[in-house]
Amino acid sequence: MLHKTRGIVFRFTPYGESSIILNVFTEAFGLQSYIVNSVRTKSNRSKIAIYQPLTLLDMVVYHKENAGIMRIKEVSCSYAYKTLTTDHVKSSLAIFLNEILNKSVREQSHAFELCEFIHSSLVELDEMKGRCENFHLTFLLKLSRYLGFGPNNTSEMSAWLINSEEEELLRLLLNANYDTPLKIDNTQRRNILDSILHFYAAHVDALNPVKSVHVLREVLG
Repeated sequence: MLHKTRGIVFRFTPYGESSIILNVFTEAFGLQSYIVNSVRTKSNRSKIAIYQPLTLLDMVVYHKENAGIMRIKEVSCSYAYKTLTTDHVKSSLAIFLNEILNKSVREQSHAFELCEFIHSSLVELDEMKGRCENFHLTFLLKLSRYLGFGPNNTSEMSAWLINSEEEELLRLLLNANYDTPLKIDNTQRRNILDSILHFYAAHVDALNPVKSVHVLREVLG
């Protein structure tokens, strides 16, 4: 049966000589796998651009419950990024967030709400005009709530915090929006991120190691 759904590309894997297996988080069905044929040939190489990680899609898909790999009938980009792929800070944040999403998002429940959260967050990051070096901290804290283990207060993460000043910053982050101005220096940002990642690792078995965190730290300072 055919269904319309929005989706967010998590990753793709080469398959055979010219195909890919596409992993997409859809608002209708949660995390799904689709086979896309003939996109790795010389004549169709440009078509693979729409399947890059974190691309936001409008899709018409064939769906059958308990099927392993399905097919896409129609696909288009629902939002074209303006800065996410060209701004080196935003692109580094996107690579990091994509790795976290691939390792932590598994459940099919509340797919619509989770898809809407990820979709709107990526659009907001793309459209941000000011500084965005704290975006990933707020995103991870918000995401953890959708994944079912979000902290209610800083005491749930106190075992991994360095000092009371960082605990206060974390308290502010728990209630912050992406554009909330917070004065966090590079050392504090690294320590708070480490604390959040330790908290994630306690709930997500496949989280470690997070390879992209090292690149992110170099970019953010």
